[in-house]
Amino acid sequence: MTRTLILPGLMGSGTNHWQQHWLSDNPGSRLVEQDSWDRPHLAGWLDRLESILGKHGDVILVAHSLGCLLAAHLAGRASAERIRGALLVAPCHLDRTERIHPGAIRFGAMPDAPLSFPSLVVGSLNDPYMPLEQCRHYASLWGSDLIDLGHAGHINVASGFGRWVHGYRLASLIQRQGSDTALRQASVIGSHRPFRGLVRDRRLLS
Repeated sequence: MTRTLILPGLMGSGTNHWQQHWLSDNPGSRLVEQDSWDRPHLAGWLDRLESILGKHGDVILVAHSLGCLLAAHLAGRASAERIRGALLVAPCHLDRTERIHPGAIRFGAMPDAPLSFPSLVVGSLNDPYMPLEQCRHYASLWGSDLIDLGHAGHINVASGFGRWVHGYRLASLIQRQGSDTALRQASVIGSHRPFRGLVRDRRLLS
């Protein structure tokens, strides 16, 4: 069985956040609990994630904001061999995050190495933590497909994303990305690698 690991960002994912709904709606999912949600430190977060990866077989990562950078920092590490795919939602840029939350994070530099597992980056036109063009740039560096949700803010509770059922479909698509049947049945915005040519309709993604 493929386990889904939920990776929140700074401050964790509070009540009504789509990641919290994901945990309750999907019995095969597990939160990667960190000791320092309000003062993220890359080394500590990475150690915790790799420790949990070592206890499971195949996993899918479902990350939000700073959690996306955590996932991207697995590039080139042996622990990434267990990962069968990743859904990277609203990745943040460290410079912008530092301006919004001064002194809160110690996360090194932006990860820019290609990932060894299939991944979808979900971005937004008006995300205060990363503009879409910058999101597109990092998706390209990571070798990820990019989905544009339009004006969806930081894709969190504040921008109207509580229970996000379509996210479940995206994770399922990642898990089965080698299946032509899965691609034909998907209804997501077109992207630039394995998922190109899919239906372009943002309403399906809310």
